[in-house]
Amino acid sequence: MLHQDTITKFQQHTTPFYAYDLDLLQRTLAAAKAASAPYNYHVHYALKANVDLKVLEEIRAAGFGADCVSGNEVRRAIECGFKPSSVVFAGVGKSDEEIRYALQQDIFCFNCESLPEIEIINQLAGEAVKKAKIALRINPNVHANTHHYITTGLEENKFGISIHELPEVIEAMKEMTHLELIGLHFHVGSQITDLGVFRQLCTRVNEIQEWFASRRINLKIINVGGGLGVDYHDPEGHLIPDFKTYFDIFPKFLQVRPGQQVHFELGRAFVAQCGSLISRVLYVKKGVQTNFAILDAGMTELIRPALYQAYHKIENLTASPGATTARYDVVGPVCESSDCFGKAMNLPEVKRGDLIAIRTAGAYGEVMASHYNLRHLEPTVYFGR
Repeated sequence: MLHQDTITKFQQHTTPFYAYDLDLLQRTLAAAKAASAPYNYHVHYALKANVDLKVLEEIRAAGFGADCVSGNEVRRAIECGFKPSSVVFAGVGKSDEEIRYALQQDIFCFNCESLPEIEIINQLAGEAVKKAKIALRINPNVHANTHHYITTGLEENKFGISIHELPEVIEAMKEMTHLELIGLHFHVGSQITDLGVFRQLCTRVNEIQEWFASRRINLKIINVGGGLGVDYHDPEGHLIPDFKTYFDIFPKFLQVRPGQQVHFELGRAFVAQCGSLISRVLYVKKGVQTNFAILDAGMTELIRPALYQAYHKIENLTASPGATTARYDVVGPVCESSDCFGKAMNLPEVKRGDLIAIRTAGAYGEVMASHYNLRHLEPTVYFGR
């Protein structure tokens, strides 16, 4: 539960807005650093989760690299002070302009997802008189046991190079003189809470490494992606993910070859719990079978419940002391039936003007906000310092 001083601060601002707890973010980053450091792992932050400037400054200052999936994310990372040597660029649809910019910046690596993409990077690198370092993103066909929209490691997904394509890709690359193959990249999905998935990934990586070793192809980098989930149901009980258990899996099950570096790309686990969407109740509407708490925030500010049927804990920050609880459908103002944050939510009695916090919204919240219905967010609020 947020401190009363913070709630008082929130009441002074026009809603809806995102609020970030910078102290919690710093503690989360420190925990990740402490858990990964003993293994000399290289950890990159996945910018797609949150690109708020202050959040990025904290992550850069903590010493993490940047994982980008668009040219503008590469640009944001560079402008925020991430060293180009720590920036990786993934994504199935890199444009020529994006590739040229990344080449100009001498980024660490392109994570490549198809032979046509590899051919274009080789061509553009030649035109720029550069040698592009690349990793092959391989589809390991490992099921992440998560929502089907955020599963990325199955053969039917659009991501990565399939195992059966590898001979063709490797043969074609023999003629590409403007590339340097430095590693392999894997990513099986997001919001993974079954850590057994990562053990399965290690087994597949070991098998794929054998394929390359049998062809005397030496790889400097093994990038196992990210995907570590967070607790949306009990954020207070698990504010900081169990990074130690997560990172400890890989030395037990991943067969790292001499001289190889292991890289990770974590996003949600770093930033989800430090962010909340703060909104006010506009109306309380009594329905036939339920009551509706109608907020001034909607799916335009936080699309995850509408898009993924995602659960977020909802708190009435300004409920009257000792208020009785009632059941509400918590909804927004957008003219879509999917504009709903939660159904049958038990909350202290809600009234017009109450301040509502939608928790664990620091990842894939503000960054996915839209201007549908010409709506806009109010300026971000920071606290915890």
